[in-house]
Amino acid sequence: MRIVIAEDAAVIRAGLAEILADRGHEVAAAVGDAEALKAAVAEHRPDVAIVDVRMPPDHTDEGLRAAIAIRRDHPGTGILVFSQYVETRYAADLLRMCSGGVGYLLKDRVANVGEFIDAITRVAAGGTAFDPEVVSGMLNATRHASVLAALTGRERDVLALMAEGRSNSAIADQLVVSERAVEKHISNIFSKLGLPPSDSDHRRVLAVLAYLGS
Repeated sequence: MRIVIAEDAAVIRAGLAEILADRGHEVAAAVGDAEALKAAVAEHRPDVAIVDVRMPPDHTDEGLRAAIAIRRDHPGTGILVFSQYVETRYAADLLRMCSGGVGYLLKDRVANVGEFIDAITRVAAGGTAFDPEVVSGMLNATRHASVLAALTGRERDVLALMAEGRSNSAIADQLVVSERAVEKHISNIFSKLGLPPSDSDHRRVLAVLAYLGS
């Protein structure tokens, strides 16, 4: 994969670049601010941009706002937000703009390098990768959305695990139910969210994005 990194902490930036390069990925650019991120994506057209939330000059939400601009101007570039903070407002805006290729991980909760690389790979392939705490924050922020009212509690549990990138078998193990039960819940979710079968759309991704970005 070709990857651009945007991280204002020089040590973390260098560490990410080294980890990715050691695993055979091309780090096209590693930059320290949002404007340099946008310029690097325009120049290198990466498969994925890894973006911190808080960057110069104000260290508030510059990274997320840059990510939104990137998805508008370069919709083929996956975005993996990698931060210490859960920022639901602009994250929801980012989700509403796309039908996949987006993730949000928390730095202090990534258990190992393999998990991190797997998340990048899913995002590059058009999937999703969300930390459970980010999912929880999104659910709290959208607690009164009509789309939630249509789902049962168990369906919300299933969809939250889908947002983390879990497979049907992993969801079944987590909820201690059969895979057939998970498949039935997912079918109900698709129906309630108005996502009919399609050859062109990834309904699993669209369901997650409709839910979290509602």
